[in-house]
Amino acid sequence: MSNADPQTQSNVVRRRVVESRELGAVSRLTALHTKRALGLVQAGRVYDLGLERFKGMPLPPMHPPMEVIGYRSPRGLRTQGDQDWINSESNEARLAFNSELVIMCLHTGTHLDSLAHITLGDDAHWFGGFTADKDLGDFGPLKSDTSTMAPIVTRGVMLDVAKARGVDALDAHEAITAGELELTAKLQGTPIEDGDVVLVRTGYLASWPDRVQLARHEGAGIDLSAAHWLAERGCVLVGSDTETVEQVPPAMPGNPHPVHSFLLVEKGILLLELADLEGLAKDGIHEFAFICLPVKIRGGTGALVDPIAIA
Repeated sequence: MSNADPQTQSNVVRRRVVESRELGAVSRLTALHTKRALGLVQAGRVYDLGLERFKGMPLPPMHPPMEVIGYRSPRGLRTQGDQDWINSESNEARLAFNSELVIMCLHTGTHLDSLAHITLGDDAHWFGGFTADKDLGDFGPLKSDTSTMAPIVTRGVMLDVAKARGVDALDAHEAITAGELELTAKLQGTPIEDGDVVLVRTGYLASWPDRVQLARHEGAGIDLSAAHWLAERGCVLVGSDTETVEQVPPAMPGNPHPVHSFLLVEKGILLLELADLEGLAKDGIHEFAFICLPVKIRGGTGALVDPIAIA
């Protein structure tokens, strides 16, 4: 029995039970998917799929710039004198520290879009039947935020569309269709299976972080036919090396992000944006164990990640 007083006990934050509909397609993953993924490891080579984040990095115009601000420093601590122990006799070692304040959108660099990121309709609903009126608070979504996102360990497939086309990178705003994904998977010998993570390479990040070169390739991505093809094969996560995964702007008017709408809102399939696939492409690795650990932030709609592929 706890000796804590009632007031202390009432201040303990208990972890909320996460409903399967908050997890979306990832809830279908089982221990068999994990074992299958780890069985793919042959050489044991680890590929870092995450981009470095830094002040001044290229970002879509709808996101605020990233700021890294020095907060405490050895000189500041000693001259400011607001930490008594710094200059005390007990600190003969003259120990001090550096710390910083980071300000950025949670959709900065390599990240997952949570299921609450995109809403549709006048009721602003998202996957699982959640709506803004019932499930959105002043400090972010109350359902399907990034604090509910589970670790992902499953088979990963990289569909190298740029290589299949014989180009270094797709031109800006080009569409990748279902037929092209199917052909690429066939050429690589990597059929898509239930529970897979599929990462589509356009070659966009081969120019990172050169803004001029990036502009020549931005906005290329999968179209709605490709999104349907991936969902029909049981993917739990779809990603790319671009900021949007999908073709922007889309070929058809009426919805600026039809792929986001279909995969996130209708199917509960997570999106991974700005995955660095250049190492995998260089070594011709198309199948691997995929491991992704979302940073859990209550109220967040994007999860910072540094996923890895192990081949």
